[in-house]
Formats: sequence, C-alpha cells, structure tokens
Amino acid sequence: MITAIITGASSGLGREFALAIKKRCPDVESFWLIARRADRLNALAEELGKDNCYVLPIDIVSEEGIKEFIDSLKDIVPEIKYLINNAGFGKLDDFKNIPSKASYDQINLNCGALTVITREALPYMIKGGEIINVSSIASFAPNPRMAVYSSTKAFVTSFSRALREELKADGINVLAVCPGPMDTEFLPIANIAKGTSKMFDTLPRSKPKRVAKKALKYSARKKAVYTPKLFFKFYRFIAKILPVSLVVKFAKT
Repeated sequence: MITAIITGASSGLGREFALAIKKRCPDVESFWLIARRADRLNALAEELGKDNCYVLPIDIVSEEGIKEFIDSLKDIVPEIKYLINNAGFGKLDDFKNIPSKASYDQINLNCGALTVITREALPYMIKGGEIINVSSIASFAPNPRMAVYSSTKAFVTSFSRALREELKADGINVLAVCPGPMDTEFLPIANIAKGTSKMFDTLPRSKPKRVAKKALKYSARKKAVYTPKLFFKFYRFIAKILPVSLVVKFAKT
C-alpha cells in the first residue's frame, strides 16, 4: 500500500503536509500520522478518511516510541512514497538561560529522531520516493539567542544534501525545506511573543499551507532545497557569500 509518513502531524506544518498530500497525491493510499497528541491525530485522521490512516501517538525521542515505529514497519510493511520529517522545536534565549534539558531535547528531536526515523524507513521506501526534511532559514547561519536550534537545523540541511546524493541511485529524492517564521505552535513553545525578539517581530511570515504545497512541488522536481519568499532566498544567498563572522551579527534573534 502506497504510504505517506508524517512526523509532527498533530498541528501546524505537519498537518498541512498531510492535507496537501491527500489533495495532490492521489496515489497515496495510506497515511501514518505520528505525534504525541492522540486526540489531534485522530481529528486529522477523520479529515483524511479514517480507514486510510494509521495513528501512532508516540514520542519519537523515546526508545519505546522508536521501537513501536520499527515494530509497525515490520508488521505492516508499507510501501513508503513520502517521508515527511516535520517534528521539531526550538527555544529563544541566551544559551546560558535555557535549561540543559531543553537544549538536549532539541538535539535529540531535531537531529537524532529525524536520523533514526529516516534510517528505519529507508528499506521500505519505493523507487521515486521522496524524503522531505523540515529545516529552517536558521540553518543558513548561526543564530545568537537560538544557538542550539540553528545548529540542529544546520545539521538537517547538511544531512539532507548528503543523503540526497547517496540515494540518487535508488531513485529517492531528499528535500530540505527552509521556511522563515510561521504562525504555528512553534512560536509559543519557543517562548517567542511580540516584543521578545525584534527580529521575529519584523520578519515576514511564511504560510504553512503554502509551504507544504510548494515543498511537494519542489520535491517532485527532485530539488535539494526549498526556501519560501524572495526575502529569505536573498538571505540564503547572502549567507553563502559573506563571511560567517559578519552574517552572525545580523542573524541575532
């Protein structure tokens, strides 16, 4: 059964990816919806068509959650067409003010869980399959006051590019999606409210629905990176050509 697997599917961009795939990818017969909140996943499953959904309310950072994911792969043996690694979070503050566990959890979820989920799903991916890893404009340069988050997203973008080259021979594309700020649950979880960051107050917002739609288009075209909005594309270019020591001064959140 042709399958789409989406982590962080309970809200925001993950939810929009599920709805976009349902609308634009008629070959997908089954959705695996992964996040911790079962009620949100079940509500999304109702929208998608409950009979076509496999709800996995697990914490993909935990050993138990990963084991349940691996066991489900072995039991069901899906033909994975889309793997959307969307789960992730960040924290805004000086590094010294962020509890160690919050930094540790960012690394485990944004990098570790994404890596493990991808590795375990790969044997089940079909030729023509697509892996979409949600990164961020924060991956383009180190971000003071989001030092750990920007570092984890630099990993995601770098990992995506390297894996894309490895998987070309298998007919599988890997796309890193690098959006700017979106009005989703990411902001309150990151402690970002109006007035807490001049940068976030002034940056244009990316719309989750549009990001999901365009990311699927870029992925189908076998692209490596998708960055929404001309403003952020320009920032990506500037971050490439200017010294990091200079860019980091303007990247402070």
